[in-house]
Amino acid sequence: MAVDSFRADDEHSPERPRPTGLLDVLSVAAVALDTNGRIVFWTPQAEDLFGYAAEDVLGQYAAHLLVRPEHLQAVVSLFSEVLRTGRGWAGAFPILHKDGSSRLTEFRTMRLLDDVGEVYALGIAADHTLLQRVETDLALCERLINQSPIGLALLDPDLRYLLVNPALERIDGVPAEDHIGRRLREMLPFFDVGTVESCLRQVLATGLPLLDQYHVGLPPSDPEHEHAWSLSFYRLEDPGGRVLGAAASVVDVTERHHAAAEADRARRRLALIAEASTRVGTSLEVEQTARELAEIATPVLADVVAVDVLDSALACRRVRRPDNGPELFRALALRAAHPTVALRAADPPGDLASYEGDRLVTLCVHTGRPVLVRHVGERDLSRIARNEEAGAYLARAGVHSYLAVPLIAHGEVLGALDLKRTRNPLPFDDDDVVLAGELAGRAAIAIDNARWFQSVRNTALTLQRSLLPDHSAHHTGLELASRYQPAQATSEVGGDWYDVIPLADDKTALVVGDVMGNGIDAAATMGRLRTATCAYADLDLAPDAVLQHLDRITCDLEHYIVTCLYAVFDPRTRRCTIANAGHMPPALARPGRVPELLNLPAGAPLGVGGVEFETATVELGPGDLLVLYTDGLVETRQHPIDDRLNVLLGFLDEPGRPLEETCDLLLYGLRHPEDHDDVALLVARAL
Repeated sequence: MAVDSFRADDEHSPERPRPTGLLDVLSVAAVALDTNGRIVFWTPQAEDLFGYAAEDVLGQYAAHLLVRPEHLQAVVSLFSEVLRTGRGWAGAFPILHKDGSSRLTEFRTMRLLDDVGEVYALGIAADHTLLQRVETDLALCERLINQSPIGLALLDPDLRYLLVNPALERIDGVPAEDHIGRRLREMLPFFDVGTVESCLRQVLATGLPLLDQYHVGLPPSDPEHEHAWSLSFYRLEDPGGRVLGAAASVVDVTERHHAAAEADRARRRLALIAEASTRVGTSLEVEQTARELAEIATPVLADVVAVDVLDSALACRRVRRPDNGPELFRALALRAAHPTVALRAADPPGDLASYEGDRLVTLCVHTGRPVLVRHVGERDLSRIARNEEAGAYLARAGVHSYLAVPLIAHGEVLGALDLKRTRNPLPFDDDDVVLAGELAGRAAIAIDNARWFQSVRNTALTLQRSLLPDHSAHHTGLELASRYQPAQATSEVGGDWYDVIPLADDKTALVVGDVMGNGIDAAATMGRLRTATCAYADLDLAPDAVLQHLDRITCDLEHYIVTCLYAVFDPRTRRCTIANAGHMPPALARPGRVPELLNLPAGAPLGVGGVEFETATVELGPGDLLVLYTDGLVETRQHPIDDRLNVLLGFLDEPGRPLEETCDLLLYGLRHPEDHDDVALLVARAL
């Protein structure tokens, strides 16, 4: 065989290609020897490894160039053995480099035969240190891939699986062999698998890795529970830049996901409780408080919310709680997060409904404990709904979870907060029970305050109304109309009153007064003063003398301060004599003239003591209108009193208007629903 025929580096050969594979990285050299041990084949890599160019070694004895004398016998023996037996040899051997140094080289030797039967020895060699480093790196990579707790996968450019490590098997619950050759989309349990594929193709196109991509799904190994994973993607390239595919790392972050979700739920629960503290109990009205509770619980806590209060509790009647008997509920509020037929199954607000002891809402108020049905079945609906028809509506609405929480204030069960879920797919859990209990507890205190306020207010109002006169609309020479309106936005009624007292000689006493303060005590004080006023009026005393006596009585009434206006009209003289004890001036409207406020001596309020009162006289012609009122009609916190009095006079521009209509006009024109004071109004027209 001609030696030149084995040259691999003649001057016309193409330029060496750039390293692209593992053999190039290792710079694996090939050397062929004939049976005499002469070099007949020498690759460029051999030149890199041993330092000799091909023209320097071809035809030379390899042992003389590459082997130290002390190793010569061993090499010749090994060479002969390979040629004789055809068995290859592998191992490391020190080789003499051109620069005179010895370098440990890894060899693989074997016998070759050409087409004419000539025998050669082929040696494949690589630097031992470099090979060892590559082997170590490969072993490390293999260990890392197989033993890593992080799921790892290799995919080709078409996103088909090439390799899956054991960790990924455990994460997605699919054996490694079931991944190989299948597309990414077929194996990922993520809800947004399309997004994952798009991200991976972007990595393949740009070479820029994407790190810590958060995805959620239901793995085949646990399809009932949501899991979360953190994915990172990297493009794989060979040393020549050719794209081999992509690597994906998968970290199971389900615990972190659940912890974050729980923290988010906790934040939302705290936010809801904080919102409830400002939105529930804004008024002292039971119905309004119940509506606020239903609004705050929808839709964060439930899709359908009802608030039902025991009728006995609403009436402030403490009764022995039955063990299993029926209960009478009054529906106070009903709200749904979306249109639903479940509303047709509920009792409309204001209605009374009796529920037997086997109903869950009744069980809730009897035990004072929450009643939770995580997954509502057909049999449960019969214990939730008031009747079979209502149960059918709940089934149509898709009610799948139910929770009833008692409304408890100061140890007394007032009613129940009734919660149902239809569109929200999650069943009620223990955290929902705690949250509902917190909302119900706050609302129960507000409802308790409201019901007792209403009870006390109704008592005071009943007392006050019972003390007001039931006078005739006509007295001699006078046409009369009156109104009493309690405050709408305060916790108790006040002590405002009016009176019409028939006197001797067809005269009539007109009285308006205001006990400063409110509640039953103020109403009782008003009643005592009204009685005293009637008594002194019967004595036919002058108005200033009547006020003088009332002042002495008021001084003994627990430091109450009272304003009062006392007037006596004599139809024979058409004169009206008036005395004022610190009260608002009456208004006078005459036909064809501008309405005015009477300029009376103001006087000190009753209860100051030791103050003289004066009497003024005004003539009332036919059609003249005299308006007596308490300060609640005109005083506000936002407007000057002079402006309000001018508004009052503006409503009296037609003295001939019917008196009942005049009263309504003054009340509705001057009063605001949120005013904090009572109003007593007495209107008299001279005939």
